[in-house]
Amino acid sequence: MRKILITCLLLVLSGVMAVLVNCGSSNEANQQKIGAECTKLEDCDDDNPETEALECILDFKGGYCGRKDCVASTDCPEGSLCADYEAGLYCFLVCTDKVQCNQNRTLDNESNCSSNIDPVEGGEDKLCIPPAGD
Repeated sequence: MRKILITCLLLVLSGVMAVLVNCGSSNEANQQKIGAECTKLEDCDDDNPETEALECILDFKGGYCGRKDCVASTDCPEGSLCADYEAGLYCFLVCTDKVQCNQNRTLDNESNCSSNIDPVEGGEDKLCIPPAGD
């Protein structure tokens, strides 16, 4: 009986660890700081040549690092899609839940998982969008 309880406990703990790992997992877009908060272009720069096209969009509360000048979502890193935002075409983080939007943002400047901005290819995907700036 004791052996069964220990086995069950280990299975539960391994399941909890899998959930924790998945919650904290980072996709390519998060690694390149797409969706991160910013107040200036340098906040989006991490000395990686692949992130040179990032721009700090200041229309949002806390800013938003987006890859500019995409034409299609294939121009965006994994975990993001090209969207036609009023300031131009940018790669935005894709989400199914708000928690996916805030890996590189503070509580004061959280993004929401929203369908307010559509990817250029259309579809049902939601994007991480912060509230409008102050």
